[in-house]
Amino acid sequence: MPRICSFVFASLALVSASSSTFAADAAAGKELALRWCAACHLVAADQEPAPTAASPFATIAKKPGFDAAQLAKSIQFPHPQMPGRELSRDQAADVAAYIATLAK
Repeated sequence: MPRICSFVFASLALVSASSSTFAADAAAGKELALRWCAACHLVAADQEPAPTAASPFATIAKKPGFDAAQLAKSIQFPHPQMPGRELSRDQAADVAAYIATLAK
């Protein structure tokens, strides 16, 4: 019985450590967005010049039913207007996490 308990606790510790390791980083997402998305999207309130070509990130965040995980999946693949801007899964999650912070 003690071996089983030890195994269960070790497994739980591993799962909780790995889930926090893979958490999206909103600050990194903001940096990526300012570098790659700001030409078309209003990424931050203090951004100048404010582009008008695409929806502001705050507007996207405030849409009913906004889902950061779904957004991360959809932005992994570039829009037709942004060739060569493919994001990794982690980068897409970071950008989506940043956008989610703008819903306030």
